[in-house]
Amino acid sequence: MLASATQAGGWPVKLNCQTFQSHHQGTWLVWLHGLLGTCDDWASVVGACDHYPSLLVDLPGHGNSRDVTLTGGLAEMSELLKATLSEYQIKDYCLIGYSLGGRIAMYHAIYGKPDGLRGLLVEGGNPGLFSRRERDMRLRHDQHWAQRFRQEPMTSVLADWYQQAIFADLTAVQREQLIRLRSQNRGNHIADMLENTSLGHQPWLVPALQQISMPFSCLCGENDHKFRRIAQQYTLPLTTIPQSGHNSHYGNPAAFAGAVNHFLSLFG
Repeated sequence: MLASATQAGGWPVKLNCQTFQSHHQGTWLVWLHGLLGTCDDWASVVGACDHYPSLLVDLPGHGNSRDVTLTGGLAEMSELLKATLSEYQIKDYCLIGYSLGGRIAMYHAIYGKPDGLRGLLVEGGNPGLFSRRERDMRLRHDQHWAQRFRQEPMTSVLADWYQQAIFADLTAVQREQLIRLRSQNRGNHIADMLENTSLGHQPWLVPALQQISMPFSCLCGENDHKFRRIAQQYTLPLTTIPQSGHNSHYGNPAAFAGAVNHFLSLFG
């Protein structure tokens, strides 16, 4: 179903969403996928969280929102998310985001003035880079990949993308599966989203996250050493998903769903 409100903070709302278990009352689970993904990425997890209504969002440039172009970065994305929730009349919700989706969720929680946000679960999402030097380096890194996505065949770029250290836990079979699945994306749309939401543009969210009052946890695969280290370094609440790496909802969906349900049981 398409959210089609005319304006949100000056921006049109055209984000595609899927709903599950919408007959349930109470807190909605709002799922935000990562770069190159779609809302379908959550299918194996949502089915195990069936005591709650769920809204699965296709981010701009992805899935059935592929023709939505983001030009205003994370601020615009937060407004699009807010307007989409309003279109579905969702007033109480928990955000669950992976990687880019996790960064969007954190930004929205801190800067989006989300009255109805009841909980925040972030899987492998970076809370920001402290120094201008680090942010500039990340911008150059993301611009390099964006150029490749625009100019080269998707399968060629993805073959290198999934060789990055963060994906070291993937088996050869899993890597080939992801390349085949993600090759359906359009390179220029991925490039636009990558540049607009680059970690180099993201504010340093750690101090606000350390003081956040709502239930919050970082979900990290036990083999995702980078993001476990980040959570521990900044004393952010951490839940470890066994036998998985950076994409733990893909690597161990049963354990991931169990962690989500446990988190929700603590406050809802």
